[in-house]
Amino acid sequence: MDEREVIERVPKQLFIGGTWRDSDDGVFEVYDPGNGSRLCEVADGRGTDAEAAVEAAVAAQDTWAATPPRERGEILRRAWRLMIDRADDLALLMTLEMGKSLTESRAEVVYAAEFFRWFSEEAVRIDGVYKRAPDGGGRMIVTRQPVGPCLLITPWNFPLAMGTRKIGPAVAAGCTMIVKPAQLTPLSMLALADLLAEAGLPGGVLNVVPSTSASSITSPVLADPRVRKLSFTGSTEVGRKLVAQCAPNLQRMSMELGGNAAFLVFDDADLDTAVAGAVTAKMRNNGESCVAANRFLVQSSIAEEFTERLTERMAGLHMGHGTEPNVTVGPLIDETQRDKVSELVTDAVGRGARATTGGGPAERDGYFYHPTVLADVPVDARILEEEVFGPVAPVTTFDTEEEALRKANDTEHGLVGYVFTRDLDRAVRVGEGLATGMVGLNTGLVSNAAAPFGGVKASGFGREGGDEGIEEYLDTKYLALALSS
Repeated sequence: MDEREVIERVPKQLFIGGTWRDSDDGVFEVYDPGNGSRLCEVADGRGTDAEAAVEAAVAAQDTWAATPPRERGEILRRAWRLMIDRADDLALLMTLEMGKSLTESRAEVVYAAEFFRWFSEEAVRIDGVYKRAPDGGGRMIVTRQPVGPCLLITPWNFPLAMGTRKIGPAVAAGCTMIVKPAQLTPLSMLALADLLAEAGLPGGVLNVVPSTSASSITSPVLADPRVRKLSFTGSTEVGRKLVAQCAPNLQRMSMELGGNAAFLVFDDADLDTAVAGAVTAKMRNNGESCVAANRFLVQSSIAEEFTERLTERMAGLHMGHGTEPNVTVGPLIDETQRDKVSELVTDAVGRGARATTGGGPAERDGYFYHPTVLADVPVDARILEEEVFGPVAPVTTFDTEEEALRKANDTEHGLVGYVFTRDLDRAVRVGEGLATGMVGLNTGLVSNAAAPFGGVKASGFGREGGDEGIEEYLDTKYLALALSS
């Protein structure tokens, strides 16, 4: 399909109780960040729509929880197959609303689909325990049950993958859900809802409510004690507010929040591998990723050479609209994000940093910013404290392993860190010493549907993906069985 056909095919209404319906509050517009053009209008949900979604999810919960795990898994398996078969159309849709290149969008579709395949297999592996009581007088049965209706809030930067990473385990565990997609990228989630319905997901299990007013959706949903879990991916600032909203009803939470990843390069590292890993860790998704390398800490003896090589690679990236051939860098999501990146770079340069390539926004339609490397970044630069969420690599130095760890851990965040060294002992020491939930050892890519994704400290709690991912959607129940003598 061409661009217009891809947009037209996506339902633009709210998806509640298995039907598409309008919102009482009208519509909002969705734009292409690559050129600023209007793509379409989408229903703008409000509190009454959120309440209707909760009622639909609650009504479907008991029947869905009683559905055999194999049936739930087969629905996910069919959805995985549909996503793979339609990867090109889903990728084009994502590029149009989010901006990343078609190459990156196709990779995200495959990655997103893998969560459905992974959790289709996990659905039938929800286990329990039967054992004899220590005093021999009875038996202990431990079983697992779905937590119940969930609120899932997804971000704009990975509009498909962050949806499947939450929906997959919820479906597998037997939970119904209300999904609030990001205002900037609602189309991928609406297309996914349509695809899941085609795969056989019963009405009411998945309800999707886009909105320009997040609080009008989250407040009534979290105020309802029948909603038992929140899964949120987004900023730490918003995450803290949502944690407070969950407190009155003691809802379970999975919070994947902001990051400030350190990328450590030791003098014994393979520099070719380190530079390639740096480009991957920095430039995936145009740098708009919570796991993007945010601070490059390079041992002093190799800092100059590393910076030169990284500068050459970053300068050689091809910037353009995501649908253009050979594009490797697309636009940022909107003007606000581009202005924030510009502000952080200006602050760093004003304090003494040098831009060895890039250093400013591109003069063209859309929200583009040149891939940038900053050398000699001073310790008081804001860019070392704040998540840049853009194509900027600030380089600083260290002399010893102890200094590297101290600088890397000097942040409230703890999502991921990257370590490049050929010394296995050092890799283990530093990997274990990083105060993060994930570590990439000699790789700039850590995301994998089969691995637990999540952070510590202000980067949140809970895990998505891996064996651990489905645990977030299950309650443990203990049955004490007395035996007659």
